[in-house]
Amino acid sequence: MTTKEALYQYTLRLGDAGLILSQRLSEWTSKGPFLEEDLALTNITLDILGQANLLMEYAAQLEGSGKTADDLAFRRSERHFFNPLLVEQPNGDYAQTILRQYLIDVFDFLFYTELTQSADATLAALAAKSVKEITYHVRHTAAWVDRFGNGTEESHARLQKALNELWRFTDELFEMNEVDEVLLKEKIAVDLNKIKPIWKQQVYATLQQAQLSIPENVFMQTGGRKGKHSEHLGYILTEMQYLQRTYPDAKW
Repeated sequence: MTTKEALYQYTLRLGDAGLILSQRLSEWTSKGPFLEEDLALTNITLDILGQANLLMEYAAQLEGSGKTADDLAFRRSERHFFNPLLVEQPNGDYAQTILRQYLIDVFDFLFYTELTQSADATLAALAAKSVKEITYHVRHTAAWVDRFGNGTEESHARLQKALNELWRFTDELFEMNEVDEVLLKEKIAVDLNKIKPIWKQQVYATLQQAQLSIPENVFMQTGGRKGKHSEHLGYILTEMQYLQRTYPDAKW
């Protein structure tokens, strides 16, 4: 695998994660628990979609066959998406959505902070922009985790249920493959082994403050790096890609 091929796969993988997560979060638009929070989550969604769009545009440029970001987003099947399984999991109730987002936000903050040092100037610049947005995301979702965990008996129970359901998808965030190995040698990629203990420390502290019990002896789920997904991704893509697939090359 050449460096350019690895960089394309790496960038596409990051774009897929943001694209699918923003699609999931957009399902909450106009359905938030109250107006200010509805707007806050919508703004977070737009931030993530914006990041994904920049990554897709760069991936299309690297791919070099004339494809556009839209082609990559709307004309691939689920086996050709490489997002982690966590981002495609159902929203559930608001506690589950917030917890999923918090787990991802902490990872993204650590990841994109490291990516600002990438030898690839485009990724480094994109990361620098993203970190400013993700800083707010982490603060927002961490506050909600604390609020749910230390709120009512029901809010605590719902958050614990969400943690029990989602924890099995967290290890996959730190998986690396040949793409990472090639780019680490060129000082382009982020060493996920480096940020994993920091992620654990921060997440564990927040969850303990929220009086949650971290699941033990969990069988961790994986497959996203290889294009193997849960049944949920196909439904997401069916909705997201409907217009493009029904009216190919349509122009507004």
